[in-house]
Amino acid sequence: MEEVVRTLLEEGIQKKVVSPGKGVLPIFPDGTKVVFHYRTTQLDGTVLDDSRKMGGCSKPMELILGKKFKLAVWERIVITMRESEVADFTCDTKHTALYPLVSQSLRNISAGKDPLEGQRHCCGIAQIHSHHSLGHHDLDHLQASPQPLTFTIDMLEVLPPGTFRLDVWAMSDKEKLEAVPQIHEEGNNLFKEGQIQLAAEKYYNGIACLKNLQMKEHPGDEAWIKLDQMITPLLLNYCQCQLVQGQYYEVIEHCSSLLFKYETNVKALYKRAKAHAAVWNETEARADFAKVVELDTTLGPSVVKELRIMEEKIRAKEKEEKGRYKGLFNYNANNAQPATATTG
Repeated sequence: MEEVVRTLLEEGIQKKVVSPGKGVLPIFPDGTKVVFHYRTTQLDGTVLDDSRKMGGCSKPMELILGKKFKLAVWERIVITMRESEVADFTCDTKHTALYPLVSQSLRNISAGKDPLEGQRHCCGIAQIHSHHSLGHHDLDHLQASPQPLTFTIDMLEVLPPGTFRLDVWAMSDKEKLEAVPQIHEEGNNLFKEGQIQLAAEKYYNGIACLKNLQMKEHPGDEAWIKLDQMITPLLLNYCQCQLVQGQYYEVIEHCSSLLFKYETNVKALYKRAKAHAAVWNETEARADFAKVVELDTTLGPSVVKELRIMEEKIRAKEKEEKGRYKGLFNYNANNAQPATATTG
């Protein structure tokens, strides 16, 4: 351990063990997954990030070694740790210059946003020397004035290569493309089992894989179109899950996006029609259902059934509203005060 500390010190990294952990120091070949919580502080004690508090949840960081993570110093320091070990690493500025960009991505992820939001079309070094805002005052200040930082790492788990499935963000382009069919099948199986939310998450992950690849292609090019055609069935399945879960406006939005590109996609029309019917958009629902039958006459009986359901719901709603207004009028009439004559 003393040798490790001395080597790190020569590299501009000071390690202080807070809790020694357990077992022997693991072997860390490329492809190893390390799971840890982290807290990032400035030397004056100001906390920049804490994975236990980001986004209102306690989600640990997962890092795949050898994937050239933007903040290389994290790969350097975690390989000096045992499982359950907690340690402080104070790193010179040369190791922390890219932290603002990494922090921005991690904050985006915790908020459910695109981790690359604001970082497209510009390399990391160029951004560091630009005046582009990262959307956070503390990160803008750190970007303008790079400084040493202390990373408190709580090592939770070390997983050897082959013992886990890569997360989407950690996959290579080839791995993303190869993973999609399996993700799609897993989603289908979960849907058949009635686990709708889990199925939706699978479809969403498959879409994310393909969208990530599609962003690297020029819209309209052959490769872009091929990826879009792979996204379409996943998105339709995702919409079916959202229909079941009552997320009708999301279904309308996604199906409208599909129909903008593929105006004769019957499945998108049918799902959008059902979503419109569910939110009382009668005119839009009838127009979509009519288009469905025009494109595929075999769906006529299904459309008739859906229209009947919609009409029954509309009549029930109108009857309920009439009853409500009638009750209101009766209440007002019964509680009206008689007029009082006055003399001048």
